[in-house]
Amino acid sequence: LYKMNKIYLTNQDIQKYVANIVSQMYADNWRPDYIVGITRGGLIPSVMLSHYTGIKMHTLDVRLRDGDGECESNCWMAEDAQAGKNILILDDINDTGATFNWIMEDWHSSVYNMPDTIWGHNVRFAALIDNVASECKVEMSYTGTEINKAEDPSWIVFPFEEWW
Repeated sequence: LYKMNKIYLTNQDIQKYVANIVSQMYADNWRPDYIVGITRGGLIPSVMLSHYTGIKMHTLDVRLRDGDGECESNCWMAEDAQAGKNILILDDINDTGATFNWIMEDWHSSVYNMPDTIWGHNVRFAALIDNVASECKVEMSYTGTEINKAEDPSWIVFPFEEWW
């Protein structure tokens, strides 16, 4: 029987990672019109980032691992992206890249003639933890920290996943 190694993060870790993302955004002199928090894991850090910066936040329900495979297509966000609004999409972890890849594909299919140039320009992705071995089709614009699951496949446990 294989027992997976787990890495337990603290609330202080999460605060530090959110602060790292804010610092990177400010260093780029880039500010989103709104933050998109991905259900479930991206909601808490997105709320924290929203409070820290004063930028409004919306949610997007994309649950590829924890859900039933049904994801929320959000055409108005894709239309905002095409119109040039700055949007930051934030999740707790970019593990396999599937969530961010799904959003990119959904937004391309939702809006006619969506330019590829929006990714990394006016639409940026952030993750508290970025797995550099991920198969994400776009690079993370902002990260709290990086890991490499090809070298260390430990399961990351966020403090908001634990029941005390």
